[in-house]
Amino acid sequence: MLNWTEYRKELMGRIGELGKLTPDTLGGYQTLSNAGKKTNHLDAKTRELIALAVAVTTRCDGCITVHSAEALKHGATHEEIAEALGVAVALNAGAAMVYSARVLDAVGAHEAAR
Repeated sequence: MLNWTEYRKELMGRIGELGKLTPDTLGGYQTLSNAGKKTNHLDAKTRELIALAVAVTTRCDGCITVHSAEALKHGATHEEIAEALGVAVALNAGAAMVYSARVLDAVGAHEAAR
C-alpha cells in the first residue's frame, strides 16, 4: 500500500513548486477550494466527506490523502467516511449504467446505418 503521509508531504512540495512557476494557477485553485468556507452553508466535515466521495469518483490519489487527513481533523468517523464512500460507489455504478445505455444507443444507431 501507499505511504499516504509521505505521499502527501511530497505532493505538497511539488504543488508548492508549481505555485512558484504559476502563482495564479495555484491562487485560482485556492480560491475555488476555499469558496465553501465563505458561505459556510455546509460545515467543514461535510465538505470533506463530499470531497472524499468526489476524490474516489475522479480517481485522485492526491485528493484522497489531503481530504482523508482533513476529514479526520474535522471529526469525521470511520462510519461517516464509509457512508460517503458508499455514495461514490453508487454514483460510479450509476454512471456505468448511464453509459451502458449510451452504448446500446450507439449500437442501435450503427445497426440502423448499415
